[in-house]
Amino acid sequence: MCGIIGYLGKRPVKTVLLEGLRRLEYRGYDSAGVVFFTENNLFVERVKGKVLDLDERLANREVRGQAPGLGHTRWATHGEPSKENAHPHFDCTGEVAVVHNGIIENYHALKQELSARGHRFVSETDTEVIAHLVEEALRETGDLFSAVKGALSKVKGAYALGVIWRRDPETIVVARNQSPLVLGVGENEVFLASDVPAILPWTRRVIFLEDGDLAILRVEGPKIFRLTGEEITREVHEIAWDASQAEKAGFPHFMLKEIYEQPEAIRDTLRGRLNPETGEVDLSDAELSPEFFEGLERIFIVACGTSYHAGLVGKYLFEKWAGIPVEVDLASEFRYRDVLINDRTLAIFISQSGETADTLAGLRLAKELSARVLAICNVLGSTIAREAHRVIYTHAGPEIGVASTKAFTSQLTIFLLLTLYMGRLTGRLTLERAMELSGELVELPEKVNLVIKAVHPVLKELSEKYFRQEDFLYLGRNILYPVALEGALKLKEISYIHAEGYAAGEMKHGPIALIEENVPTVALAPKEGGITYEKMLSNIEEVRSRRGPVIGFGTEGDAHLANLVTDFVGLPEVSWEVSPILYTVPLQLLAYEIAVKRGCDVDQPRNLAKSVTVE
Repeated sequence: MCGIIGYLGKRPVKTVLLEGLRRLEYRGYDSAGVVFFTENNLFVERVKGKVLDLDERLANREVRGQAPGLGHTRWATHGEPSKENAHPHFDCTGEVAVVHNGIIENYHALKQELSARGHRFVSETDTEVIAHLVEEALRETGDLFSAVKGALSKVKGAYALGVIWRRDPETIVVARNQSPLVLGVGENEVFLASDVPAILPWTRRVIFLEDGDLAILRVEGPKIFRLTGEEITREVHEIAWDASQAEKAGFPHFMLKEIYEQPEAIRDTLRGRLNPETGEVDLSDAELSPEFFEGLERIFIVACGTSYHAGLVGKYLFEKWAGIPVEVDLASEFRYRDVLINDRTLAIFISQSGETADTLAGLRLAKELSARVLAICNVLGSTIAREAHRVIYTHAGPEIGVASTKAFTSQLTIFLLLTLYMGRLTGRLTLERAMELSGELVELPEKVNLVIKAVHPVLKELSEKYFRQEDFLYLGRNILYPVALEGALKLKEISYIHAEGYAAGEMKHGPIALIEENVPTVALAPKEGGITYEKMLSNIEEVRSRRGPVIGFGTEGDAHLANLVTDFVGLPEVSWEVSPILYTVPLQLLAYEIAVKRGCDVDQPRNLAKSVTVE
């Protein structure tokens, strides 16, 4: 959620901090701040608002800063968005500065104890207690690393921390527990950040810290320790994608760029994993073999938000072609019920960032219960990827827009690959059908590309007609029901229009009461839907008979559907298995264009964060 950037080296520290914060804006935030050295003092600037506001404040003051420095974008949890609650936070002396991502669960008790000992608090945040704990520890140790280590021994909760001390201008101390933190290594310089894009302009050599890690950062490089005091070594990774991939490349918004990148993201997700000549799937990059799937009796799929909708699609695919019962759980609910899991259970956890707190907690529970744990995520070295028994990376590349687009279609692509793999293992998927599906998957990127180019102008025009509406209903059946949910989620996320997705057969059980002239219905009705196609037509008739406008997405050339709906968007004919990807893309574009017409901040919707690292 919050974004952290830090730097120690010879570059202009203010430039590094501001540029790093700009590259973390996608995470969602309401305030921003920086701290760095000016001669022998600490200089701090904080604002309620955007990084641009912070930049303007610093430009007006013409401050010449020196490393080390820390920067932060805050998404409010404890205390309202304000300058006083913005990070960094300080101790009583003003010599210890802390930036923090996460939640300190016992902060209230700690604050009471510290206040009783004479400490003065100036914010409503949980973070400020850390600065005061470090202050107390410094009185005893006189060493920043030892002080941070001692302070953390009293803290319960999630944290990614960066700490500097006025009396030690050559050091940053960092720590991680349940919140992501990555180090960047350069020539006589070191960086820290919440996510890789923040440091890509300067280095592609990174170290992913793990829970319970602390590190001393100096220009010659980091030294990493465990909370127990043991010094350890973490692998240095070389990031394959560069900073240009996190830029808009001429698009007005990251979200639109990422919608247009979906053909390539799908292609990259498939690359090296599918042999179209034989229909065989190779998942050796994920160290998956037939033995991993032997003796399975049940599958659990666990995720949040958009990833949860991908899991619902996976349920339809697995039950049809693997013949194994599947349950799909919201991660925030999964860990609080008595799940019936054992060593014959496959638990699949989906997270774009690999740091989603609820999903990670569910993963740990599944491991405790002896399940076989498989992760689907996009970020190399993320916590969920590291802690799962196996991980399949989507290779979607950096996704900067808060509303997920290419990450979702890449997750669906992974499920299609797993369907082919498990379907052949179980024998339910014939070689002939596997060959047909693999051929469709190979052609899918170009099909998605053609759909984007063909329907974007149509949807831009439709947005003019519908952007003033305040309620939408999305209807789908069978494997397109989750796509209806996802379409509604995209619209509400970025346009702030109330939208609900329903299984179309449920419309008569309540939602039909909402139908009127000012409530548009988006209906997903491909002819290849078989028996559900006829049912969808009946549902559309029910909406139209109540004067509700219908935007119908269906198969190109379907004159019946085109005549029935208010507005028709034709899409190429595809198989049942592949249809969720093809029908998702135009719903993303519709939501995008409506949000733009309403003047919304598409890439950074209010109240939302890209990576939800607290429960």
